[in-house]
Amino acid sequence: MRELWKKILHALEAGQAVELVSILASSGSTPRGAGAVMAVFSNGESAGTIGGGAVEYEAQRAAAALLASGGDDVKDYRFVPGDAASLGMVCGGDVTVQFQFLPGGEGPCTQAIRSLTAAFSGSRDTWLLRRIEGIRVVETRTVDRTSEDVPAGLLENGPVYRDGWLALPVVRAGKVYIFGGGHVSRALVPVIAAVDFRPVVYDDRPEFVTAEAFPQAEGLLCGPFTELARFVTVTPEDYVVIMTRGHQADYEVLAQVLRSGAKYLGCIGSKRKLALCKERLLDAGFTEAEYARLHAPIGLAIGAQTPEEIAVSVAAELIAVRAGAQP
Repeated sequence: MRELWKKILHALEAGQAVELVSILASSGSTPRGAGAVMAVFSNGESAGTIGGGAVEYEAQRAAAALLASGGDDVKDYRFVPGDAASLGMVCGGDVTVQFQFLPGGEGPCTQAIRSLTAAFSGSRDTWLLRRIEGIRVVETRTVDRTSEDVPAGLLENGPVYRDGWLALPVVRAGKVYIFGGGHVSRALVPVIAAVDFRPVVYDDRPEFVTAEAFPQAEGLLCGPFTELARFVTVTPEDYVVIMTRGHQADYEVLAQVLRSGAKYLGCIGSKRKLALCKERLLDAGFTEAEYARLHAPIGLAIGAQTPEEIAVSVAAELIAVRAGAQP
């Protein structure tokens, strides 16, 4: 998502128009749902996806024509075999696709996309908000929860299309603090960065938190596990992943973050190691209810064995929590 919007901004600032293609609504079985976005550029290239296959091919053709004429449009595509208006796909659903012409150079659209890309460096939920009248987009702006004049019910966890307004969540608040810089952390960081999480790696060994080891990390921190407050402030928007090298460090981190209110708390380890951590935490005054917030063992139960497989299982659990589909 981040690279898509940066590519769009780069083209607009270079004076090149872009056709922005968005799924407004979908029903039945479709490759992608509402909120999926693709951009088509003047050189014929595209970025992002609205599902691939025939629908994406037809949408790219329509976008290229609209880009040449400088137009907006709304089109319906059907996925019902044998139907006269169908694309011949067997999914059995349909999608409504909106096409928005973004003129190159300075203007409201470029300013909105620039504001959106700037929001990636912050930690605030941010949406691209568009007002659609008929087939035309008449307003495009970047908003967050502090913005004024935003109709109620639009700023949700997922895309919302209601009463002519399309609100697309683009920037998610919160970081993923990964405590421990070992093999699983090295496998995890590129996976979660690719799906727009913002990983920050913390270890007490300088040689384990280097840019060479974690080129996709947003931040690298080094300090004692007993003094996290000196370096980290975990908020309710953040995610905590504990992957230290041993039971003692796990306990030290858990004792400091268990009451942080973090959106997600997960700890890697064997059942025996986790049982020992739990016993120590309860002895230290934490409650069963507080410990119950911890995802332990960490990750979805997919039979993961290697660091790379474990990384996939943890990333899947993070995605589920972010989407509100608590695993």
